[in-house]
Amino acid sequence: MTTSLRDLGLLRLAALRLVGPGEPTAADAVRVLGAVQAQDYPGALTSVALRTASRLRKDVVAALDSGAVVRSWPMRGTLHFVAAEDLRWFLDTVGVRMVSTVSRRWADLGLDEAHAERARELVDAALSTRGRLSRAELLAAIADGGVEVTGQRGAHLIGYLALTGTTCLGPTDGEREQLFVRLVDWVPDRRLEREQALAELALRFFTGHGPATVPDLVRWAGSTVRDVRTGLAAVRDRLESVTVEGTEYLMDPATPGRLAAARAEAEGLLLLPGFDEFVLGYGDRTAVLPAEFAERIVPGNNGMFRPTVVHGGQVVATWRWTGRGATRAVAVEPFRELPDDAAAAIPGLAAQLP
Repeated sequence: MTTSLRDLGLLRLAALRLVGPGEPTAADAVRVLGAVQAQDYPGALTSVALRTASRLRKDVVAALDSGAVVRSWPMRGTLHFVAAEDLRWFLDTVGVRMVSTVSRRWADLGLDEAHAERARELVDAALSTRGRLSRAELLAAIADGGVEVTGQRGAHLIGYLALTGTTCLGPTDGEREQLFVRLVDWVPDRRLEREQALAELALRFFTGHGPATVPDLVRWAGSTVRDVRTGLAAVRDRLESVTVEGTEYLMDPATPGRLAAARAEAEGLLLLPGFDEFVLGYGDRTAVLPAEFAERIVPGNNGMFRPTVVHGGQVVATWRWTGRGATRAVAVEPFRELPDDAAAAIPGLAAQLP
C-alpha cells in the first residue's frame, strides 16, 4: 500500500484517537497508545481527556485516583501516563535502560548507591505508614533520615526509586498534584517475558501511533534498533505496511478505516496542549511539522513544547492563553497566514478544551 506524506498526519490523528469516536475510559485511551507524555501534568490530563468519549478531565483524574492509570518514568527517564497493569513490564523492558545511566550524574551530585538504598528504606517506611505522600513530604522523609536532597539530589533519588520499582505517582490531591505511593501497593504484579514485552511494545506503538517507522519507536521508547526489530518480528503480521517516498511506515490495519469514518474531522481544525503525542510521539516529525518551523514548537530547543494548532493533519501554529477572567484571550502565532475561518474558530475551540 502507498500513501502520501500529507496523509500520514491524517492517519496519525485517527490512530492517536484525536478524531473519531473516543475511547470508553481514560485507561483505555492510555492503553491504546501504550504510554502518554505527562511531563506537564495539567496538559497531560487534557491530552488524555481529548481521546475519551466523555472528553472530561475529571474522568482522567478519577482513573488516577482509582489506580487504573499511573504516572511514572517508564522510559527515557521521562514522565508518562501508563495503564497500571503495564507499568512493571515497561520498567523491566525499557525503563531499566535508564538505571544504568544514573551513576554518571551521581558523582557530580555527591550521590552513590548507599545514599540511594538508604533513601529507598526511608521512603518505603514512610509510605508503608502513611500510604501516600506529596513530593515535598517524600523529600522531607528522605532528608529527615539523613540523606541530603538539596539541588538536584532529591529529584534524582525520586526518579531512581521509581525506575527501580519502589514508587510511582498514583492518586491525586484534588486535581493539583499526584501523590506518591508504593508500587507494590498500587500496581498489579503483571510481568512479561522479555520477548513478549518487546512484542507488546511494538504492537502498542504502531497501533496507537502508526503510520510510524522503526526509528520512531526506537526514539519514543529509548530502546535499541535490535530490540525494536525483535519485537516487531513477532507482531509484523498484525500490522499493515505503507510506503511513502521510499520509507516504510507501519500501522494498525484498522487505521485507514478509522480515518475514512472521521475524514472531515481530521481535515478540520484541532487544538492540542503542549507535549501531546501527535508531536512528541515521533523521532521524525516532518510529516506534520515542516523542519523550518520546528523551533516554533520548542523555542531554543529548551525541552518545553508549546500547545499547537493542527489543520488538515499539519501543525500550523502555536497558541496560548493570555490574561485572566474577563481579559482572558487566546494568542496565536501562525507559521503562515491562516484561513479566515480557521483563525476565527480557534478561540471557541480553546474554550471547549477539557
